[in-house]
This record gives sequence, structure tokens and C-alpha cells, in this order.
Amino acid sequence: MIEITNNIRKLVSSLSETKHRKRSGLFKAEGTKCVLDTAEAFDSKYIFATEKWIDEYGTQLPILSRSTLVKCSSKDLERMSGLTTPPQVIAVYHIPEFTLCPDNITQELTLALDSIQDPGNLGTIIRTADWFGIRDILCSNTTADVYNPKVVQATMGAISRVRLHYCDLKSVISAIADSVPIYGTFLDGENIYSSALDGKGIIVMGNEGNGVSDDVAQLIDKRLYIPSYPYGAATSESLNVGIATAITLSEFRRRII
Repeated sequence: MIEITNNIRKLVSSLSETKHRKRSGLFKAEGTKCVLDTAEAFDSKYIFATEKWIDEYGTQLPILSRSTLVKCSSKDLERMSGLTTPPQVIAVYHIPEFTLCPDNITQELTLALDSIQDPGNLGTIIRTADWFGIRDILCSNTTADVYNPKVVQATMGAISRVRLHYCDLKSVISAIADSVPIYGTFLDGENIYSSALDGKGIIVMGNEGNGVSDDVAQLIDKRLYIPSYPYGAATSESLNVGIATAITLSEFRRRII
């Protein structure tokens, strides 16, 4: 049985910050649903839980995860948690390393995120991508960290099925631009509902305030627009990027069902 020391408490608490996640190579997932949805997908270092939680849910963990299960008090969990209401379980996982396979990008529909900043938006986008069968997401290096606890929470388990690749977005898209169509969402684009859409390609979603960056925009073959209704009526300036992603992916998938 692992004894919880002050150093362990400090380590788990520190994983709310990007620099400590990068330094340790670890991230945390909090709460029953989040832990049960992710325990099979990631290599766990610790899973801290109350005795009551272990009695109720412990057998639902994979065997390897059960070997890292540590019984602790609610007070310990409160000190390690970043949530307003402390959970009864916190998992600490090793950050996985994914290899970007060009075949996956050129033969499937892939999402690319250009400087998405809000953790809630990123989590929603990952959850939406999972629903629509997107397995790889390209992220600019300025996109929010997927292992931020707020993002992990917002994905509702989708983080265990969708791979995020942080990269120089312009360079990666440039390298495969001749192989697949590159789509992007813009306020001056072509109506998505009357546009020709392919079952494969890259869909670029831009920053919440600034949209797609100029460098990446130059690589886009087809600029798409989600029209408001009714045409010409006063409306919001733009859609939330998470909502826009859901509408865009839904329309692409609708064409091939």
C-alpha cells in the first residue's frame, strides 16, 4: 500500500499547471465518470480513492489500474483536487506519446485546431469529434493543452479515443495539401449546405476571437460558411467554435450516411 506523503499531495495538486505536467509527464483525471471512462486507455501511476468509492466502483477498474489503487481520505482528495467540489477519486496517468501516421490523415476526415484557447471549447470539440468518428486531431502549438484537467473533464471520456497531435500546423498541412482537400470555416465562405464536401480531408477550425491564422488560411482549398437564419436578419456576430465544429462535422458525415 502506497503511503500518501506531502510530496505526493503536492505533485498531484501541481498537475493543474501546464509546466508541472510537462516536467513530470503526468496528468490527472477527477471524478467517477472521468476515471472509469479513461482508466483502460492510459497507463496509471496512482488512482486515489476513498474506501467507500473503492467498495462501490473498484472492481470496475481494469486489473492494471487496480494495482495502482490507493485508499485515502476525503481530506487528502480535497488537497489534491482542482475542482470546487472535491471528487471521491483522482487518477494520475502517464501522458501518452502518439505517432502521427500520414495514412490516417490522407485517408480519413481529420480535424485541425488553429489556436483554440478555451479549455471548455477544446474539451467540447474533442467530445464532438469522438461522436462523429474523428480519431486524430492536429493542434497548433498554441492550442490549449489537452491534459489540462478542465479539458480532460469536458471531454467526458472522449480523450481516451481521440488522439491529439501538437505540431507546426502550417508545415504539417503543407506537406499533405496535395493529397487531400483542406477545408476551413470563415464568415466569408461558401454556404456549407450547398458546397461539395468529401469524405476525407482536413477541416480547420480557428481561434475563438481571430479565426484561422493567415499562414494556415493560405493553404485552405475551400472556405466554408455556416449561414444564419433567416438570411439578412440581425443575429450574433459568430458561432461558438465548439458549436461550429459540431455543425460542420455533422454536415460532412450527413453526406456519406
